[in-house]
Parts: sequence; C-alpha cells; structure tokens
Amino acid sequence: MARTLSSTPKQDGFRMPGEFEKHKQSWLIWPERTDTWRNGGKPAQKVFVDVATKIVKYEPLTVLCSAAQYENCRARLPEEIRVIEMSTDDAWTQDKGPSFVVNDKGEIRGVHWGWNAYGGLEGGLSFPWKYDQQVGQKILEIENCDRYDLSKKFVLENGATQVDGEGTLIVTEQVFMNHNRNGDMTKEETEYYLKEYMNIDKIIWLPLGMAFDETDGHVDDVCFFSKPGQVVLSWVDDPDHPQYDCLKKAYDVLSTETDAKGRKLDIIKMHIPEVLYITEEESAGIDLCEDAAPRDPGLPLAVTYINSYLVNGAVIVPQFNDPRDQYALDLMQEIYPDRDIVPVYTREWSLAGGNVHCMTLQQPEAFVK
Repeated sequence: MARTLSSTPKQDGFRMPGEFEKHKQSWLIWPERTDTWRNGGKPAQKVFVDVATKIVKYEPLTVLCSAAQYENCRARLPEEIRVIEMSTDDAWTQDKGPSFVVNDKGEIRGVHWGWNAYGGLEGGLSFPWKYDQQVGQKILEIENCDRYDLSKKFVLENGATQVDGEGTLIVTEQVFMNHNRNGDMTKEETEYYLKEYMNIDKIIWLPLGMAFDETDGHVDDVCFFSKPGQVVLSWVDDPDHPQYDCLKKAYDVLSTETDAKGRKLDIIKMHIPEVLYITEEESAGIDLCEDAAPRDPGLPLAVTYINSYLVNGAVIVPQFNDPRDQYALDLMQEIYPDRDIVPVYTREWSLAGGNVHCMTLQQPEAFVK
C-alpha cells in the first residue's frame, strides 16, 4: 500500500531524473473543456489522437478522461493505450501531475505539489481547479507510489522547471517569485522546497519566460536540458522581435553559469517560429466563460519548438506550417542522432496556450545502479 511520507526526497536519496532518461510510460489527459478548446474540443482531440498514436509506438501510454468522454476517447485511440476515467478541470498533464523521483535501488516515488491553475484568483487561468489539484495524488495511487505531499504547502507546475538529473534545476523568477503562486515566500524559502523535494544542488534563475505566455513564464518554452551539461534555448536574432529581450536575458544568465557538477553549459540556440495569432474563426469557436482565460481574436501566442516531448527513442516536435519547421527537425536530429524525430502539427494546442510538452507527463523507469 502506498504511503504518505513525512521526509523529503533529498533526505531519502531520491532524485528527479532528466526527461531524456528512460521512461516507464507517459500520461496524457483528453482535452474537452469548451472554454479552452474550440469547437467542443474536437480539433484538439484530433491532434491528441495523432500525438498519442505516435507516443505509444515508443513507450506505454495512459490517457485520463472524463466519464462523459470515456466512450469517445476509448473508441478513437489504439487498443494498446490504457484509458482511465478520471475527473479533471483541464488537460495540461505536465503541469498538474506529480514529479516522479527515483533512487539507485530501483524504487520510484512521487511529489504531489500544490496547484492553483497558474495563479489562483490573482491572475489564474481557470476556476475551479479542485479536480486538477487531485490529479497528482490519483496518478500516484494508480501506480502505487509512495508520495511526498506538498499539496497544501507549495504550488509548483512541472512545466515551470527543467532538471538535468544530476542536481541542476532551471526556473524563472517570473513564475516562482510571483505572489500568486506561493504568496510572499522568499527566494531562500522557495529554494528550500525545490532543493529538498527535487533533490537539487544548484538552481539557475532566469528572469523571464517568453512574452505572451499566459502561465507567467514557464521555462519549458525557454529552454530544456537535452543532456547533462547541454541546454537547448529558444532564440531570435532580431532585437525588435517581441521575444528578443526575454531570450537574450536567458542566454546572458545561462552563458555565465555552471551546473551542479561545475560544468560550463553548452548552449544550442533554436530559432523559434513566427508569432501566431488567434483568428476570428478560432476565437468564435471557444465558449465564453468568465472563469476562463480569454481567447480573443488577434491574441498573440508564445510558440516555440522547445516545447517538444522526449520519449524512449524519439522526440515529438511541434510544427506550425512555418518556414523554420524543417530547420527545427534537422537541428533536433543533430542534437539527438540516435532518436527518431517525429513532427506533429499542433496549432490547436497552441491556441489554448501550450504545446506538446505541456500536455504530456513522463514517468521515469526506475532501475538499480
């Protein structure tokens, strides 16, 4: 029987692996909230089936969906995908899910973080969020994992973090120093929770996330660890581009920092696609609701190839019908010569404010060292 633990992962010798390490499986939540996903969620569900079908070729996949959508979801997905009925408020699995931690004895546990839909009543994106707050615990109970419960102590979205699996974490001040997550908690207090519950020795603080990112600046749009010591960074060359300032500031920090092992970071710049804007037709398909973020015509979107998802033997890379799409695939292949590079057109997910990485959650494979 799974237990709720009073210690911390660092005390117990558990660490959060890098996303490039081997997975036991992936998790996804079926999109259906009609004030987030246009036209009753059907276009987003079509993308979902495409992404899920690609993921399950490389590793096991579990999909969570509501009772109302279970029959539809099950019928549209390949049989080898496990589908479980679960109540949720929306589909951003990476952010609301647990952080899995492993040790060298082949054991796996999870951290159940606090959740308030990206800011609660102070700029959060939706209300209510009761069911999403329960997702972390439910996933851990399904997997029979012991858990560290921070659900009432510390709000954290996994998409706001990037770890190298060797003690280094990258975050943005824009998220973690925002009053709407953890109140007036100091940077020192924040670092305590991050270091103890992710088993981190070195935190690299970037000032900002990307412009137009409604999550308050998640780092998974800015950069990711492709391996220990190597960071892939979203980039633009034009100083007048709306993303230039935040990405240049990120580069300035990363280029002068070292990781937990004392290594200077190898930074690979990946140029982003052109800014996307919500069309009138797309906006008209979204239900109006005062408890959800607006999706007005002309709203600019934060889009990047960095918001990709690593699976065993492959990388799922978003595409935007942009001239840089093929460049991104080629560069990702250079970064990962031993992985398949799998493109997927994901504008529908971008319209809701995220992309492939935001929608997916990795569960690492625990193994004995």
